[in-house]
Amino acid sequence: MNSHLKTAAVFFAVTISVIACKKSETSEYGNPAIADSAAVAVTSDSISMAATQEVEGKKFIKTADVNMEVKNVYESTISIEKYLKENGGFVTNSNLKSNIISEDSYDISSEKAMLIKKYSTDNQIQVRVPTEKLGDFLQFIHKQNLFLNHRTITAEDVTANIKLAKLEESRIKKTEGNISKIKNNKDKVQLADQNLSENNQQKVANFEMEDQLKYSTINIYIKEPKTQVSEIEITNTNSVDNKYKYNFFFEAKNAIVDGYYFIQETFIFLLRFWAFFLVGGIGFYFWKKRKTFSKSSDTEKE
Repeated sequence: MNSHLKTAAVFFAVTISVIACKKSETSEYGNPAIADSAAVAVTSDSISMAATQEVEGKKFIKTADVNMEVKNVYESTISIEKYLKENGGFVTNSNLKSNIISEDSYDISSEKAMLIKKYSTDNQIQVRVPTEKLGDFLQFIHKQNLFLNHRTITAEDVTANIKLAKLEESRIKKTEGNISKIKNNKDKVQLADQNLSENNQQKVANFEMEDQLKYSTINIYIKEPKTQVSEIEITNTNSVDNKYKYNFFFEAKNAIVDGYYFIQETFIFLLRFWAFFLVGGIGFYFWKKRKTFSKSSDTEKE
């Protein structure tokens, strides 16, 4: 009896502990739906942190590379383009294509056939978005993915490059002042031209740097996880081929004409050897005459 009481007590204690654990697990977010939302929020926060981090006194050129699977490549492409248009971004390259896996046709009547294409669709997109909206954009495309293959976010520290550019500007300006003090001659013109060229190149470099700081570049590769099927109604080419494949009277007429031309071509071909026929004929004539003469001589001797 005591053993039964002990077993019941242990079972009761285990049950209470399990219930307590379940309560503690659900109490963190309240319910499973809120738990899923919280998980998405954590992911979004990590995206935002990696894409929008700022450090005092530092300048970063930010780029990202995303490879993921989506439900519909075409719809996702349109959605991305619409987002960019509404948020000051733009597309620099988009290569949407369908990769044919197999292509077969099946006759469904004497006039019609069905072309079955199995294919997969993908798109390689390069876009640029304002750097301050990079995190928001990555969160936006993250909501569309079915499976994320990989995502890379890079923040290149260009603080030293910016300082060097300013020093170069100061050097070029100082050189320009030194050149202006030189007496006018051929060398002065050449030095001034070289300094102006360096100044122009530096301006272009500064513009490119500012542009890369203002806009982040994102390379996106999206594809569909499974093969799609397209059914296209086409003309039954087999029945068309059979319809015009044979025409007895037409083919017979052509055969007679071809035979007539073949005889002509053969006769013309033989005419090319007239000299051989002539020599052969003369030779045969003398051979025949000689043979007749030999028979006459034999008869006289007898």
